[in-house]
Amino acid sequence: MAMSDQQKAARAALGLAAAAAPDVALAADAWLARLAHERRLSPKTIEAYARDLCVVLTRLKDHLGGRPDLPALAALTPADVRAVLATRRADGVAPRTLVRLLAAARSFGRHLEREGLGKVGALAAVRAPKVPASLPKPVPVDAARALADPATRAGEDRAAWVLARDAAVLTLLYGAGLRISEALGLAAGELPPGAGQVRVTGKGNKTRMVPLIAPIHAAVAEYRNLCPFVLAPAAPLFRGTRGGPLSPRIVQAAVERMRGALGLPDTATPHALRHSFATHLLSRGGEIRAIQELLGHASLSTTQIYTQVDTAALMAAYRAAHPRATGRT
Repeated sequence: MAMSDQQKAARAALGLAAAAAPDVALAADAWLARLAHERRLSPKTIEAYARDLCVVLTRLKDHLGGRPDLPALAALTPADVRAVLATRRADGVAPRTLVRLLAAARSFGRHLEREGLGKVGALAAVRAPKVPASLPKPVPVDAARALADPATRAGEDRAAWVLARDAAVLTLLYGAGLRISEALGLAAGELPPGAGQVRVTGKGNKTRMVPLIAPIHAAVAEYRNLCPFVLAPAAPLFRGTRGGPLSPRIVQAAVERMRGALGLPDTATPHALRHSFATHLLSRGGEIRAIQELLGHASLSTTQIYTQVDTAALMAAYRAAHPRATGRT
């Protein structure tokens, strides 16, 4: 299973060849190719896997005194794996990062066993660090609407079409629950005026149909009317000031500027609007299976975290308002 030139370049840039012996580096090539072709993971996800494996192999090289080869990986003990994780913990990385590193190494280990290249049993024998539970942090309804309203930025010295563009993107995040990469990945022809729904390509190149509400149509239509560039059907819908594809960082910066004006915390990000979409739907009686489909979650358990957010908000309101909850009689 051959790697694409892009994948080979990413692998070389990440230093896998320098971190491991040739036999391990070759096996890593095949592993990354399998992630791309069989599991259909996105290039960014594959790059993240490669980066994490590179970190593990580099720390193993330091720990073992040389680049690990396949026999060295098979001979690893749980103590060796714990020592590698301990070096990263000493660097101050979060438990979630350690879990991710171990997951990448285990995935690679399963690939080696599947290909008959050896079994790295030590990886399965080490327990992953506990990760503190964290809930999504949606923004209130009024704040979500304000973030997607170009009038919020009326005082900024920016072209009207830029304000309309950013508002249209943010309206898609809040009104349809898209990830920012999904919104910016839309071609102009994929979101025709008046369309009832749009086909969205999400993680793992999985597609789903998402309905479009009236405010989304209005925001996108305003942007189309003001955009100074020709929006050919196959070209990106959202453009930067030079006509190229819009960078996520531009949208993130726009939200950062609005946070100060609206008095919102740092957790108010473009992705928080996707959280808000799910949480606000759920609080108004949305069926969780339908929300799962709209968000493109492969597992219902991923969507169920929003029920905890909704319950937490309900209990906060109860404690703030109920006389007995505040200690009054």
